[in-house]
Amino acid sequence: MNKIILDTDPGGDDIFALLWLQSLVKQGLAELIAVTTAEGNISSKLTFINASKVLSLGGFEQVELGRGVTVKNSHVADAAHIHGMDGMGNISHNLPPVKHDFDSAAYSDDLIIDKLNAHPGEITILAVAPLTNLAAAESKSPGILKKAKEVVIMGGAFKVPGNVTPHAEFNIIYNSEAAEKVFASRNDIVVLPLDITQELIFTPEMAEDITRNYQSHLTKFISDLCKFMTTANLRYRQTKGIKGFLVHDGAAVAYLFYPETLFFRRAQVEIETQGHHTLGKTLFDDRFNPKTDANAWVALQVDRVSLLASLVEDLNFLCMEI
Repeated sequence: MNKIILDTDPGGDDIFALLWLQSLVKQGLAELIAVTTAEGNISSKLTFINASKVLSLGGFEQVELGRGVTVKNSHVADAAHIHGMDGMGNISHNLPPVKHDFDSAAYSDDLIIDKLNAHPGEITILAVAPLTNLAAAESKSPGILKKAKEVVIMGGAFKVPGNVTPHAEFNIIYNSEAAEKVFASRNDIVVLPLDITQELIFTPEMAEDITRNYQSHLTKFISDLCKFMTTANLRYRQTKGIKGFLVHDGAAVAYLFYPETLFFRRAQVEIETQGHHTLGKTLFDDRFNPKTDANAWVALQVDRVSLLASLVEDLNFLCMEI
């Protein structure tokens, strides 16, 4: 059974990834060891609050929750314009109250260190946020990320434009120095970049498939969040005019449980941390030269139909169980 730490900054697509994981746990396919929240889409306190509410919504309030390490000098602003001022489409007031205490919670980097030391070689980290927490853990305890079974990152843009600048994706540019440290930590990082996640458009019809048979706080939340995110994605031209929104972070969950939907290439990934126009760019060398320092597997093709169908069916299962 997969033991998982989800490092996340909820955030609409983060929420769908967390709900997907909760369904897989309820199906007996995974164990959610902890959720470590990060500053990114919104502030660290709000990402903590959102994760707590979504865990309670699915009946997982017992899962340990970490508070994010603060970024002192991020290169970009947060993404509240996409996700709403509360990170949840401005509907967080409809969710259960917060069950975790932010002030007394362990910091996310400490939680990562503690869990990896307790279960060396057993835990997969799904990192779907800026990589601040992972880099902080690696700085505080050098070599700690090698104790993870795998480190899976949603981030980067290689052969497609970025979603913050022409070259950079949000999770990488938000703290590019952290990304550089994480990619240097081991030689088998799994990367799910915009190259494939820009194809993962969750439509209102998919939401209806999930919500039509069940009436609960969860189905109403899924429906309302889908409506908000669809409007925001259309406004900011995220989906090229297709009605729906991008579930970028779902690709990390799919990698673990539906690997047949993704196709990878081996690469030596580099992070641009100095460029004025190219800050946060992820790149690899495409030339036919020997590569002796490859550090990652990068997804460049996706079976989007099968991936999204799996997401819908697993969310259906979660709604049935609530």
